[in-house]
Amino acid sequence: MDRIVCVGDLVGYNADPDACVELLQRRGVTSIAGNHDLIGTGLLGFDRCSNKAMHSLKRTRRALAPATISYLRALPSHAHIGENVLLTHGGVRDVQQYMTQPRHILENVGYLRQDFPGRRICFFGHTHEQKVFEVRDERVYEIAADGPCLVRLTAGGEYFVNPGSVDASRKRAAKLAEYAVFDDEKLTVEFGRTPYDHASTEARASANGYRIDRWRDRLYDVQRRLIGPRQVEDRNPARR
Repeated sequence: MDRIVCVGDLVGYNADPDACVELLQRRGVTSIAGNHDLIGTGLLGFDRCSNKAMHSLKRTRRALAPATISYLRALPSHAHIGENVLLTHGGVRDVQQYMTQPRHILENVGYLRQDFPGRRICFFGHTHEQKVFEVRDERVYEIAADGPCLVRLTAGGEYFVNPGSVDASRKRAAKLAEYAVFDDEKLTVEFGRTPYDHASTEARASANGYRIDRWRDRLYDVQRRLIGPRQVEDRNPARR
């Protein structure tokens, strides 16, 4: 059965978060909670955020409608797809962990075996980079997934797959929306990229207060040094 899935961070970067969530709901997308969804609704703090992310998330907290907050807070931390696939956002046990190095993959394959036995393919987000990691004989092998390509998985193998990010605001190279198509019968992952109106998206985000300016960036730095990152909270948190 064909379906669309999202590995988190529905909101938190750009304008129109309510419309984004409504679109995913209308299309029946299977979603899990990303750290931005949790922070944007007040379930996590800003202490592990960059200034840029914290600023956009403060704006998100003020913008979200009550119905959107309720939906995002109800999202699960993980989701099962078929018999072999798990969706997570960051690490298996830490939604804010960046899995970029072989040691991160080895740590998390252990968690995967313990917490979700039988799940051999884990789709994750958070790093905004299209990647495939294969664990074989307790060693990690990175399979190239740079640009449009087809990656074949082996039956019985253990994999961590990042489909990339639809939002390209953090990309320094070409501003393309990234995705992956997984065929659970053929065990293939097809990576794709497609252009979108990035300039318009950025302009709308800036106009609606989601982009940080230089003086506020410096102010956040001072606040973090003086009172600590855990105290740099929003005076108007998401409605309880």
